[in-house]
Amino acid sequence: MGILIALIPALTWGSVGLINTKMGGSAAQQTLGMTFGALIFGLSTMLFYVIPSGIQVSPRIWTVGLLSGLFWAIGTAGQFVAYKDMGVSSAFPISTAGQIITNALMAAAVLGDWKTAKMWLFGAIAVTLVTVGALLTASRSKLTKSTSSERPAAYSHGLIALALSTIGFMLYFVFPNLMFKIGFISQAVHDANNGVSYMTAIIGPQAIGQVIGAFLIVLFVFHESSRMFEKYTWKNILTGLNWGIGNLFMFISAANPSIGQATATTLSQMGVIVGTFGGIYLLHEKKTSDQMVKIIIGSLLVVVGGVLISNLSQI
Repeated sequence: MGILIALIPALTWGSVGLINTKMGGSAAQQTLGMTFGALIFGLSTMLFYVIPSGIQVSPRIWTVGLLSGLFWAIGTAGQFVAYKDMGVSSAFPISTAGQIITNALMAAAVLGDWKTAKMWLFGAIAVTLVTVGALLTASRSKLTKSTSSERPAAYSHGLIALALSTIGFMLYFVFPNLMFKIGFISQAVHDANNGVSYMTAIIGPQAIGQVIGAFLIVLFVFHESSRMFEKYTWKNILTGLNWGIGNLFMFISAANPSIGQATATTLSQMGVIVGTFGGIYLLHEKKTSDQMVKIIIGSLLVVVGGVLISNLSQI
């Protein structure tokens, strides 16, 4: 059951691109609308579960949640800048691979999810499989030439933005458990109800941090203040509600001792399969024969890697 819950983010996050494409709007409108949806979901979680359950939402939990949300905003801003400078086809696979590697290794090395040499060996193999699979599923046709390669300065700027994005997303994922690891959050608070109480308590504050970060992105990165509240922003609330579901179950899975941060974050990245095949069959994106071969091989590698990392505790 724990693994099934950990796979929910892969389904919901993998479909984010499909939903916001259908909803339309600029990148800034999609980002802002997405955080509005996340805010609705986060506050609903607080009002209808956290508070009625008597779960403590202390100033320290507010701090953790707000900062986690701001880190997410940094990750999102860097990702969109990289898309502009490098092109989506170049930036997306690097971003996915970077998140898989940094999240898994951060959780394993700093949070101590991998406790034996065998877990490290097979965990490294699993991360490699998922990373290579993600790169293959997002690869371009042999016939497609990269325009970003003709602009080395812009491409280098995109790589810097992508590095900042990867750090932002890594901290967004790891920060709640890292604060427990260094003693900012007590063990009693962290372990209550197998970690579910703590992780659900930060969802509301985290969503507020995301909205604050999104406004800063729209104003100072995209410079689209005049278009912030057009219809496409409101339509993309649906994207945020879908994302919020995945966010909740990702953090619940990360708190589950039988799953752990490394496994939860890696399994969440399997959404690349949902996004890729959804784009082909639902959005009717054109793919060449060599791309389809890479997509199928990459998807198989992602599945094998995901199955391996989800069974590390039994090794």
